[in-house]
Amino acid sequence: MTSFTSSAQFLSDLGAEVTGKLVAAAADVALIVDAQGVIRDMAFGSESLKNLGYERWIGQPWVQTVAKDSHKKIEALLRDGESSESPRWRQVNHESESGPSLPLSYCAVKVGAAGERGTSHSVVYGRDLRAIVALQQSLVDAQQASLNEHWRLRDAQSRFRHIFHVSSEAILLIDAASQKVQEANPAALGLFEPVVRKLVSSSFPVGFDASSQEALQGMISELRSTGKADDLCVRLLNGQGQLTVSGSLLRKEAGSMLVLRLAKVATQGKATQAKVVPFSVLPTLMQASPDCIVVTDIDGNIITVNDAFVELLQVSSDKEVTGEALGRWLGRTGIEMNVLISTLRQRGSVRLFPTTLRSEQGSSSDVEISATMVTEGAQPYLCFTLRDVSRRLTGDARATKEIPRSVGQLSELVGRVPMKDIVGETTDLIEQLCIEAALDLTRDNRAAAAEMLGLSRQSLYVKLRRYGLSDPIAESEK
Repeated sequence: MTSFTSSAQFLSDLGAEVTGKLVAAAADVALIVDAQGVIRDMAFGSESLKNLGYERWIGQPWVQTVAKDSHKKIEALLRDGESSESPRWRQVNHESESGPSLPLSYCAVKVGAAGERGTSHSVVYGRDLRAIVALQQSLVDAQQASLNEHWRLRDAQSRFRHIFHVSSEAILLIDAASQKVQEANPAALGLFEPVVRKLVSSSFPVGFDASSQEALQGMISELRSTGKADDLCVRLLNGQGQLTVSGSLLRKEAGSMLVLRLAKVATQGKATQAKVVPFSVLPTLMQASPDCIVVTDIDGNIITVNDAFVELLQVSSDKEVTGEALGRWLGRTGIEMNVLISTLRQRGSVRLFPTTLRSEQGSSSDVEISATMVTEGAQPYLCFTLRDVSRRLTGDARATKEIPRSVGQLSELVGRVPMKDIVGETTDLIEQLCIEAALDLTRDNRAAAAEMLGLSRQSLYVKLRRYGLSDPIAESEK
């Protein structure tokens, strides 16, 4: 630190008030510290520090206002103030009750005038380092973000390299301006190995016959201008086979790159490979299916149907049923649709569920339903396949069980057995058959069967035990 050369000439007549203003203006915060290290007075040159209420430091030991890791620095500052050498700046952190700590840079200068007790004091200059600390933190955050981005790009590049090299599809990366082959994966090198020794860095097209090269050149020109082009079927030199070429344009900051995908065309002499049906043809196949296909949401509201369902329902178009509940036309009672949806939610699929379908004209058809539930994203969908089995079933074959007593057998009982007993036996038989049919329709779901029959669950359980249709109950359950 250098001093004024003529301080006695220009500063000797300064009073205490002017000196205090000079000290306060020279720093963001200025402290007067006695020989025992107690803060006796302070002044602020920064309004932001003045409004934080640090006047409470007056009367406290200076070392108690700072963080524990800064105690030794305060002791060193007090020692520096007593030395005749240039004062040294030290960074100190003050603890804060309302937010982050306050970083300040201090230097202390001992003042020669003695106080009433004959002890000297020091003037401490403090600089606010919050802006510098914030700038340093921003720099550290930027460096960390840059490092994370660097590793993310490296991971992406590693994944691209791995996929590029292990892909069974031949891929060429070509510079759009120079048409030089920049990169080729092992599958592409294997295709061109018989006709091209060095594929990378060669001008494309290379290794094709004359007509194929002309077609490929046109394809490259179209990719440059529009970014897309139709697939080509080209031939390699020396009869090495045919290739199907697909292309796309990849734009970069420094230019553009062509991405060509090549696939070998199977010859007629080779064994015929199984053809893969594309997903785009599935809606057409479903629409042409002779069985009725209905897709609904989880509540049974129709989303789409095929033509067979429209025909069986005897409506003019699928627009008349879209958005409607499937249960409007399905089932002998209103419970079948609820049983189907409940079973699909529990098991995921239903097979050969027998019920009826009522058309808009009032006719009824016996149908068998197979259904499944599929979740796409967070939305579940139900797909129902309905098959009309009316022609398969005859009037006699629809009953799963025969009534053991015919009309003739019942008439023979007249005169021998009271009519009340004959009617009671017949009623019990019909009641038993109804319960068995309901259990078959609901897949042994007794709650749904009770609702279908119009009974309470307790009444159904009583009748099941009465006709011997339930498992024997334990004594504790009684």
